[in-house]
Amino acid sequence: MNLIFLGAPGAGKGTQAEVVTKKLNIPAISTGNILREAVKNGTAQGIEAKKYMDSGELVPDEVVIGILKDRISQDDCKKGFVLDGFPRTVAQAEALENMGIKIDKVVEIYVSDEDIIERLSGRRVSEISGVSYHIKYKPPKVEGICDVTGEKLIQRDDDKPETVLHRLKTYHEKTAPLKDFYQKQGKLVTVIGQEKVADTTKLTFEAIGI
Repeated sequence: MNLIFLGAPGAGKGTQAEVVTKKLNIPAISTGNILREAVKNGTAQGIEAKKYMDSGELVPDEVVIGILKDRISQDDCKKGFVLDGFPRTVAQAEALENMGIKIDKVVEIYVSDEDIIERLSGRRVSEISGVSYHIKYKPPKVEGICDVTGEKLIQRDDDKPETVLHRLKTYHEKTAPLKDFYQKQGKLVTVIGQEKVADTTKLTFEAIGI
């Protein structure tokens, strides 16, 4: 089963994608993670992507598609996959179809803008361990310190309130039209994000039919 998860930044689509992949034993392909890895490694595509990511802009299609093509061609994607963070525009969705990739279902995780701003601006991460925390929902044992490594936690540039607002504006303008694109194909299902992750997961499983 080839799935796409849609949703504004911080809606929880990555979390649900991870749960679904474990249930179906297929990989989750997060373009955000792939891009961040490229940035961390200082690749040519990573350096190009960083300029856009830091300002909350969408990374150009040719950069994302180049990375994605390589990933989908790997053996672990033969039984299916979950795309998280791609496509973000109708042009990318069309490019996906042109690559000959069949999508079975598109799941939108919906959360209000107000809730998303609270979620993202409170997020803190460990640069070394990659562990993510939240000052309200998942605080570390010691404020500002990673439980695993003991290092100081940081707020990513793209989680700062002013950038979050810009990311949401970008999402609504460029990504929301994807809902219409997949609705017309009869592939879109919408899941209302709940306060508890487990409740959202239950609704997600029902929407996919697993």
